[in-house]
Amino acid sequence: MAEGQEVQFIEVSESQQGQRIDNFLRTRLKGAPKSLIYRIVRKGEVRVNKKRIKADYRVQTGDVVRVPPLRLAPESAVKEASESLRNLLAGSVVIEGPDWLVINKPSGLAVHGGSGVKIGLIEALRQVREDLDFLELVHRLDRDTSGCLLLAKNRESLLSLNTALRERRMEKGYLALVQGRWPARRDYVSARLERYDAGNGERRVRVDDNGKVSRTRFAVRETFPKVTLIEAEPVTGRTHQIRVHAAHAGHALLGDDKYGSAEGARLARSLRLDRLFLHALTLTFPDPKTGRPVQARAPLEPGLEKVLERARHGG
Repeated sequence: MAEGQEVQFIEVSESQQGQRIDNFLRTRLKGAPKSLIYRIVRKGEVRVNKKRIKADYRVQTGDVVRVPPLRLAPESAVKEASESLRNLLAGSVVIEGPDWLVINKPSGLAVHGGSGVKIGLIEALRQVREDLDFLELVHRLDRDTSGCLLLAKNRESLLSLNTALRERRMEKGYLALVQGRWPARRDYVSARLERYDAGNGERRVRVDDNGKVSRTRFAVRETFPKVTLIEAEPVTGRTHQIRVHAAHAGHALLGDDKYGSAEGARLARSLRLDRLFLHALTLTFPDPKTGRPVQARAPLEPGLEKVLERARHGG
């Protein structure tokens, strides 16, 4: 890899103020794994203003960071985004402000690399948006879920938006297609959720009295002969919450290979659905500078619209 084969001296800009040194290096050294970054910091090969620093050091405006030559093995480097992925992401921005952007995340794309995933959305988007010195995820979506995903363009906005998320001042609205007729009176599911190891290193979630309190609001959007299009609003933000709560209610999401049912799989095949039908349709959040609410809406991909058309005609 050509980048990083010579000593670099990088001056910290105002927009990068306050970043941890490991995060600062990760955005500058595309392809460097975290383990390598921690190692060169620990060994003192990275210097700030000619001094050794620790991995939790936060860079300041005007700092001069010395980065040693790096030669990355092909298997450890972050994959270059393909031209098709670059074009897809460039055309998927829903709304953008000076401090943030919302992207319509494609289904099947992990939000970040790791655990065998060479490239995720954040790594690819940093390659697409080389005009940005800082780009970080504010929250996450499951790999198979599509829709509104919020990213911050500077550290101050990231902290502000993370606080809004933690204080539940963000509203997320999802669309999901579930098996059977969801009862109109079932507008709320409250069931404690617990994460567990399903084997092969895979983590899953189940309803358990010892789990964390979890609540989801549901509403029927459209009823079809064999399936129901529902709206889901997670009150809490647990892993796989909507999927597990829907399955717990007896109406598993179509295309769900973790929590779905045999009947749901049969219905998905009849509708020619080849992915999880879960889409983050809307996202409302306070602008980090003004506090005014920003509303984003990510349209359904054409493939899901076609599935709904088939459902209206009985599959």
